Amino acid sequence: MSKQLAAQPPVTPVVLGKMGSAYGIRGWLKVFSSTEDAESIFDYQPWFIQRAGKWQHVELESWKRHNQDMIIKVKGIEDRDAAVLLTNCEIFVDSQQLPELEEGDYYWKDLMGCQVITTEGYELGKVVDMMETGSNDVLVVKANLKDAFGAQERLIPFLDEQVIKKVDLSTGTIEVDWDPGF
Repeated sequence: MSKQLAAQPPVTPVVLGKMGSAYGIRGWLKVFSSTEDAESIFDYQPWFIQRAGKWQHVELESWKRHNQDMIIKVKGIEDRDAAVLLTNCEIFVDSQQLPELEEGDYYWKDLMGCQVITTEGYELGKVVDMMETGSNDVLVVKANLKDAFGAQERLIPFLDEQVIKKVDLSTGTIEVDWDPGF
């Protein structure tokens, strides 16, 4: 007789997606993936959500593509009312499950909070968010309170070598070739 171990909550959680609205009457939900290839969200298991400040394991029964959406069936969720309770829950996994990246590639989670400094030493601010534009990723940088140019936020394209000159995760800094007045 084998004993199945309970899934352990993530030690270093990272958000891989979000559960959307209920789909149909049998407990299915839309799911939105933050992974580069949307379907690869299903490669990372177990999934967890946070409810009332506690980790809750989410076990998938099934998933499928439906038109442009992906929908999931969570074990134990049998009707629309139960599915609605999971709407807008972020999907977490342990970041240790993520594959190692090649030199010069970074996970967005690792860039968050980094200080952005120009090649001339001007401190532009801190990375507070990332955006995907289709052609390249963009750093959303919250400017320092006393920014000389009065900027509150800057959008800086993550173009390696062209704009991004150096990323040092050990010091939490990103050096950019960027005009502080822009």
